[in-house]
Amino acid sequence: MSRTEIVQRLRDKVDQGRAIVGGGAGTGLSAKCSEMAGLDFIVVYNSGRYRMAGRSSMAGLMPYGDANAIVMEMADEIIPVVGPDFPVVAGVCGTDPFRSIPRFLRTVRDAGFAGVQNYPTVCLFDGMIRANLEETGLGFDREVEMIAHAHELDLFTASYVHSEAEARAMVDAGADVIVAHAGLTTSGTIGAQTAWTMAESIDFVTRILATATAARPDVLVLAHGGPIAQPGDVAEVLRAVPGLHGFLGASSMERLPTEVALVEQMKSFLDLQVGG
Repeated sequence: MSRTEIVQRLRDKVDQGRAIVGGGAGTGLSAKCSEMAGLDFIVVYNSGRYRMAGRSSMAGLMPYGDANAIVMEMADEIIPVVGPDFPVVAGVCGTDPFRSIPRFLRTVRDAGFAGVQNYPTVCLFDGMIRANLEETGLGFDREVEMIAHAHELDLFTASYVHSEAEARAMVDAGADVIVAHAGLTTSGTIGAQTAWTMAESIDFVTRILATATAARPDVLVLAHGGPIAQPGDVAEVLRAVPGLHGFLGASSMERLPTEVALVEQMKSFLDLQVGG
């Protein structure tokens, strides 16, 4: 699908009073299930591989592998198992110093991805590490440039942000969707323990929505992460933040339900008895 078709489909859904719902896919099975469930799009990024291997999604922010190469490997597993009208978005590490990002984006497009998202992202770093990344040419501005290049290639673009300034920059770069990232998802066996409260997350999402739509009224804004993990959590945020357009879930869509389903299915076998 073209960028125009994807954006129009998302806007039509909002006009019907329905929430946009995107998901992360770390395996081909997750991708197939996402399409069967009717999600609006999926994002393929390196943390999905770590997450579905039983490691924290935070591993995707660490130097355990070549993030952009991993995504291209995952493309071969995921893109062929979904239909041509189901948008698959690539998580692109825009700060990668070993690639020409404009050239790499053309490779991403040619592989069959309909769009891109900035992941791994430095927006999740703060303090001295964040300052040093910004000072040495590995800062968030590189991710903004990546989204701008993708927009010029007419790729669909979704952007993680963790502050109002980042939201404004991504809107100015032409991002179709702004995703208010409230931090690593809590819950489950490898979820975060340290996180904002729901009230703090709602305040954050409210500020990101106000900033993004003030910069460009037609931009779409989704919530993600932190304590916003289950359908009831998302419903609470949608009620509390009028004008919010939906939710992007990663662990919420594949890790958390997989943990529950596998454990419950296995436990049901343990109730069996022999000889009768």
